[in-house]
Amino acid sequence: MSVTPCGFARTPGKGLARLHWAGAGWAVDGRPPDVSELRPLRGLEIEWPDARVPLDGLLALAAAGVPMTADRAAPWVPGDLAAVLTDRDWLGHAADGTARSVADLRREEHSVRLRRLAHPAATPQVSIVMASKRPGLVGTALAQMERQRDVAAEVLLGLHGVAFEQVRAAVESCSLPVRWVEAPASVPFGEVLNRAAGLASGDCLVKWDDDDWYGPRHLADLFMALSYAGADVVGTTAEFFYLEPLKATIRRTTFASGASYPSEVWADHVAGGTIMIPLAKFREIGGFPGLPRAVDLEFLKAAKKAEARIYRTHGLGYVLRRGLSGDHTWQLPLAHFVKVAANQWRGFRPSLLMEAA
Repeated sequence: MSVTPCGFARTPGKGLARLHWAGAGWAVDGRPPDVSELRPLRGLEIEWPDARVPLDGLLALAAAGVPMTADRAAPWVPGDLAAVLTDRDWLGHAADGTARSVADLRREEHSVRLRRLAHPAATPQVSIVMASKRPGLVGTALAQMERQRDVAAEVLLGLHGVAFEQVRAAVESCSLPVRWVEAPASVPFGEVLNRAAGLASGDCLVKWDDDDWYGPRHLADLFMALSYAGADVVGTTAEFFYLEPLKATIRRTTFASGASYPSEVWADHVAGGTIMIPLAKFREIGGFPGLPRAVDLEFLKAAKKAEARIYRTHGLGYVLRRGLSGDHTWQLPLAHFVKVAANQWRGFRPSLLMEAA
């Protein structure tokens, strides 16, 4: 049985099936579960046996990302697992018409919560590298880094045309260890990142963008995906965008071409502000390209050329901020994001996994 969510189907074509104890193991409608056959299902409704039984098979399904639910939990089910299984709010969204993608979103959020419980916990040492030329954003970015759970993090700050005195208060109030380098504005962005990354001491290096939003399990979810996929590089989908001039949130699930943009797949592309890579592999590839723009894209190209395996996990704990195109190294007009939106909401409306106030 597969125990990773690789191949998770964002939009199911079928309804719920029955998961029950069949005497020697868990079964789906009388048959041993086959994850590939379960992918088209909306999920599994659990029927508990009267006596205590092993949960290994059920946890394997959770690790594979199969959504499961129950109207109650048997008394011998651990409390954290019982709480997720009996949270049935995701079932309250109709999977038809314009609500189709919202129902899919709630279902995927539920799947991610189960994955987190099923995969062995680890506390990696993570080096967060961020280059910034906007001192007013540094404090907010550091606060989001402090909020990360189930990782031990250090911050490597590249001050790009910014003097340390401009961010001293934010750095000194941060509970995480922070080291920094100062570089003139004339130094290419990629080179600033590399100088900051040269201070790294963690097991993994992760790139962080100063103007985006990250959920509190962002780093832990990236490391979880890096581990279960056996990947060299991992990142998320670029799925949620806050369009600042329009004061609107959009979510995309397809490319502009109409091709699907799935999560939990091997891919050449991940969101640049979410790249995670073991530090040794980062150095082997040669670090970030010393370019003023397209640093993420060129780094991923270099990783691919070095035969690194790149995995794209879910993007539900990440929101990209988009202002006017001239404000970003990624140059695309706002109209592009509106065009590819599967959902559009007024205001800041991220996934529930962001745990936003």
